[in-house]
Amino acid sequence: MTLRNASTARLVANGEGIEDAAEGFPFPLPQNAYHLMWNHKLKYKGIGGTRYNNQVAPTTSGAYQLVKLREELLGLYYKEGETIQSTNNILLYFFQEVESPARLAGNILLVHETLNQIAQPRQAWIYNPGQRRVRRAPNVAYDNPGTASDGLRTNDMTDMFNGAMDRFDWEVVGKKEMYVPYNSYAVHSGDVTPDDMVMPGHLDPQYMRYELHRVWVLDARLKSGTRHINSRRTFYLDEDSYQILLIDHYDQQGQLWRASEAHSINYYELPTFWSTVETHMDLLSGRYVAVGIDNQDPVNTFNVELPVSNYTPQALRTRGRR
Repeated sequence: MTLRNASTARLVANGEGIEDAAEGFPFPLPQNAYHLMWNHKLKYKGIGGTRYNNQVAPTTSGAYQLVKLREELLGLYYKEGETIQSTNNILLYFFQEVESPARLAGNILLVHETLNQIAQPRQAWIYNPGQRRVRRAPNVAYDNPGTASDGLRTNDMTDMFNGAMDRFDWEVVGKKEMYVPYNSYAVHSGDVTPDDMVMPGHLDPQYMRYELHRVWVLDARLKSGTRHINSRRTFYLDEDSYQILLIDHYDQQGQLWRASEAHSINYYELPTFWSTVETHMDLLSGRYVAVGIDNQDPVNTFNVELPVSNYTPQALRTRGRR
């Protein structure tokens, strides 16, 4: 399908949506920054998947509490025979439940991620077990804080970048060779525990791997009259897979203040090249958040049958009461 997309796929809504593409990279011959970002957002992740996407946000001394996050992803874009029209503009359904610690357990997030976020913005709902009610969550977007992240990552940093691109001006800077996180199998190993990896300031470097690869370099600068905690972000995308591997984040004074790394591996069972652990480091506070610490949990599944009926606000209420 990627070959067909090369001649049919097109941008709509000022780059915020695509049409006439399905089941593959929409722009295998990218001509601009929007093409590249859409290739990242639509890279193959399987059709129905479950995973533990646990995270830690250590203090400056290295003390931490593991937040256990069980997630489900149902991606309609890659279902055989589906088209953008037949999916009702839905890219994927995302379900996230906090299993621990006890003070957060039972909180659930449901997201309907759209392909054209101008025609129909992302829809999100949360279930609070204390209140036993479902309510809309319009703030699950842009630079609002991610779940239990201590403010160290924003919602649009999930999967390195997700959601609408409309608050920034995007530009391709070019290509370059640089050392980037790659083939990071040690950080994914079941022989490693969170205690082995977590240390003050960053994960233990002995579990990280960096290789020399060619990357696309993109610059995103905040548009006048819009709001975001970053005035600029520079993205480094793997030339082969379009996986975002590194991000430099700049504050409102134009100073580098955060750095993100996607430690990625080949999931041969799909196959796809995708991050296994993402780290987002605050260079000013000396703290960081690491997402994807699943070493002691069941391995990800990618192509399981997940019924669409599980991902409605009504179903969220039922699932939350179990």
